[in-house]
Parts: sequence; C-alpha cells; structure tokens
Amino acid sequence: MKKIEAIIQPFKLEEVKNALKTIGIDGMTITEVRGHGRQKGHKEVYRGREYQVDLIAKVKLEMIIADQRLDEVTKAIIGAARTGKIGDGKIFVYEVGTAIRIRNEDRDEVAL
Repeated sequence: MKKIEAIIQPFKLEEVKNALKTIGIDGMTITEVRGHGRQKGHKEVYRGREYQVDLIAKVKLEMIIADQRLDEVTKAIIGAARTGKIGDGKIFVYEVGTAIRIRNEDRDEVAL
C-alpha cells in the first residue's frame, strides 16, 4: 500500500477531487495548509503599503491506495492540478505497512 500526500493550489481542489472520483478514489483527507517552496511567497499591497506574504495557502490531500493504483492516481492528480506555473504543488509517496479499519478490524487493502 502507498500513502499519497499531494500539496495543491486551493482553487484546483474540486478538479482534483472530481478526477479522483472518476477513477474510483473516494476516500481522502483534505487539510488547509500554508507554506512556500521555491517561490518564497509573494508581495501584496494593503492600504498603500507593500507586504511580503511568506506563507501561501495550499491544500493537502492524503490518501492510502493499493500499490497497483499508484501511477493511475498520480496521473489523475497531476492532470487536474497542473497549471504549468510555479506553485502548482508536489506529490509525495510513502510506503504503508498496515491499515486497520476500526469498525470491524479489516486489515490492509481490504480496509481501504
């Protein structure tokens, strides 16, 4: 099993969710996060003064999937989240040792 963490632009969330739903991925956790990568934030003007905004609003999606679905899921996320501009986000993939459904103690891929 794999854990996918995808950091994306907030305005792309619905597109990504729809792309994942289309391929049968319904379970995910979504968190509003803030951070920056290479772009190091941006400048904004408020009441005539310029401010440096270091932490940019993003959305983090987390999901656990079967190993064989990795390419399909990452392609769906990339296709829906990409704008071609800096700040589109990142995808991180981790190994998952065990998953347990609390309700009935199903384990591993059955629990997904």
